[in-house]
Amino acid sequence: MTIILGLESSCDETAAALVSADGQILAHRLATQEEAHRPYGGVVPEIAARAHVEALSPLIEAALADAKMSLNDVDVIAATAGPGLIGGVMVGLVTGKALAHAAGKPLVAVNHLEGHALSPRLADRTLQFPYLLLLVSGGHCQLLKVKGPGDYARLATTIDDAAGEAFDKTAKLLGLGYPGGPLVEKAAAGGNPKAVPLPRPLVGTAEPHFSFAGLKSAVMRAVQSGHYATEDIAASFQQAVIDCLVDRTRRALGDSAGVTALVVAGGVAANQPIRTALEQLAAEHDLPFVAPPLWLCTDNAAMIAWAGAERYAAGLVDDLSVPARPRWPLDPAADKARGAGVKA
Repeated sequence: MTIILGLESSCDETAAALVSADGQILAHRLATQEEAHRPYGGVVPEIAARAHVEALSPLIEAALADAKMSLNDVDVIAATAGPGLIGGVMVGLVTGKALAHAAGKPLVAVNHLEGHALSPRLADRTLQFPYLLLLVSGGHCQLLKVKGPGDYARLATTIDDAAGEAFDKTAKLLGLGYPGGPLVEKAAAGGNPKAVPLPRPLVGTAEPHFSFAGLKSAVMRAVQSGHYATEDIAASFQQAVIDCLVDRTRRALGDSAGVTALVVAGGVAANQPIRTALEQLAAEHDLPFVAPPLWLCTDNAAMIAWAGAERYAAGLVDDLSVPARPRWPLDPAADKARGAGVKA
């Protein structure tokens, strides 16, 4: 059985994992940087890169020890090569290259977004291509038709902020702390989702894309007005995001005949009310709904190892000259979206 060592260091989580080609997670180690970044209310790239340097090698050693393996037992090295904070990406990719070279192992350079996109197949081995994926995270909000490893058709993207970015900015406006997504969800549980009139950008329009910048600005005005409780703003914001995600995904389903399932992945997919709303949407279209367990939604190395397994099985192997990339679209041929630029 092929064993893949996966390395993840694209943002503020350092992780190493060992995964087999049949989907067994043999070991997973992760170091978070939340305490280091909390005083700044967001990720500081230089701090993140230094933390990755310090944490990655011990995590690899610990993961190998957990699995009772040595590097000789590993068949493939898979490392995130982008997109992400370039300093952190370089730490993981250079480490992966060094291990591959020293041990004579093949290297697979993994797109971090592909890690998210394929992670539902690690969680549910019955999931078949093609499926419709809502990839919703701190830096990205996209709808993709996933046809296979390295084969994606982007149907929609954000023209400004990503949904996770809007969650983090809302948390900051409300003084909830960092990381913002879970704290907004917690506050929203005690609020009235109809209390604050907030916009639903692009809902009901022919344009397929997402937009959250105007919603974020409306939250700022609601906070500044002093008329609303924190919990009510959080609940109303969360409901507005849900309405946007469901409306845009419903539109994409209308253009996605033949998909096997509706799938959600990425850090925002850990939000339970969002998962519930999407599950209901899938049921309306008589489609299975697939979402990874919560820990696989946030950044981790198991999804990188699994993406490496899928790409390796498809013959997609990289040489040691493969570059680290701060931007790396899954569908480079997609039409440029209004306002999205390189974020698409």
